[in-house]
Amino acid sequence: MADPNSQVSEKLAADFSLRQNDIRTLICFAAAGTLMVNMNWPEVSLIDAIVAISILAYAVATYLWLRTRAYDDNRAKLFDKVMTVDAVIIGMVLGLSSFSLLPSILFVTMIQFNSLINGGVKKWMVDNLAFGGGVAFTFLIRDPKWVLSDKLEISIVSLIGIFTYFCAYAIFVHARIRKLELHNKKLVNEQTLYKLRTYKLARYLTPTVWKAINEGRDQVLTSERKRVTVFFSDIRGFSSLSEELEAETLTDLLNEYLTEMVTIATKYRGTIDKFMGDAIMVIFGDTQSEGLKGDCIRCLGMALEMRKKMKELQTKWYNQGIKKPLQIRMGINTGYCTVGSFGTAQYMDYTVLGTHVNLASRLESAADPGEILITHETWSLVKDVIMCRDKGEISAKGFSHPIKVYQVVNFRKDLGRHQSYFEENMQGFSMHLDLEKVKNYDKNRVVEMLEQAASKLRDKRIK
Repeated sequence: MADPNSQVSEKLAADFSLRQNDIRTLICFAAAGTLMVNMNWPEVSLIDAIVAISILAYAVATYLWLRTRAYDDNRAKLFDKVMTVDAVIIGMVLGLSSFSLLPSILFVTMIQFNSLINGGVKKWMVDNLAFGGGVAFTFLIRDPKWVLSDKLEISIVSLIGIFTYFCAYAIFVHARIRKLELHNKKLVNEQTLYKLRTYKLARYLTPTVWKAINEGRDQVLTSERKRVTVFFSDIRGFSSLSEELEAETLTDLLNEYLTEMVTIATKYRGTIDKFMGDAIMVIFGDTQSEGLKGDCIRCLGMALEMRKKMKELQTKWYNQGIKKPLQIRMGINTGYCTVGSFGTAQYMDYTVLGTHVNLASRLESAADPGEILITHETWSLVKDVIMCRDKGEISAKGFSHPIKVYQVVNFRKDLGRHQSYFEENMQGFSMHLDLEKVKNYDKNRVVEMLEQAASKLRDKRIK
């Protein structure tokens, strides 16, 4: 299927050639008219008569011929060659007209203008050589006369011809500019439409894949073995919740959850591999690696922030009438996987494959609500930065040997007297406080609310 933009451009180019053909034909008629006025009527020279008739026949023949070739790919070269022949003819006409003063000035000026505007300096040089050749040819068939004639009749015909030429060219240029403006406006509208479609399409691709394709770096998506960190998460009890809620409410809840999680994953520059209902798979170290340790720290930082965000969403959903607390569980593993594009010529999927991917998924299934489990390989890379608890070994489906796992607590810098995040949930009490997110202008209000709650609790007699 042909490109609509290419078809429009082709039509504009063909129309441009047709209008140029109209203008050069006017030049030929003006040259023939100048020669005919210069003839000594009724004693017309045979040479002058033959040349005048030949010019008229040439003008009509080339006009019709170029119209039939307006849509050829080589139309520009054909037009350049015909214009060069036109310059030869004008040189002959001026030579046979004894170099009448005004026609000579006008036609020479017209050759310079036409050559420069249609082909630049190179075309200007070729046409001037052709013009000189036409003048030289007249010296072979007639003795040169260097008397600069100033016959009024010749001047009037030349003026009419050149005036018509410049007026026609001005009209043509105006029409050309107008068409280009309309075409440009259409292109801008189409570009806006394509950008909108591109934006919509980008939502169905991971940022890593989209960026690579958009920047022409899709070769980085080829399959290769890499040591990456793989993250899995899902919402515990989401399947049972889907049976209780209306479809619209469930959709809004899931979209809100995924939006928040994707925002966090993007913040930590993880590659979102796929969504599987409420489950999320994220890769670190596939294209934007900061070293194996840096990738692991980014992944765990993302997981910890996701857990915090889930606490905020729990409170929000509870206030919206969703009584059942929703919690996420997460599993993380590090190891060599095959990373890249897999599929057919019609459909490709960018993902990671390997036993380490399966192990990360098994850890996520084995985790308790609100828990982040990591393997020994991941723990060995982050143990000096992140506090973890040894949870012993677990049996994972598909693995013949027990898997050593650790529970992620928090960044070491955020524990003890430097602790910045507090959370607690029990019957009648729920709190999560992130000191890093409290604004300075809200600080006094938060302190006041905590003191007021503590005072009320102290004074209340509990049975």
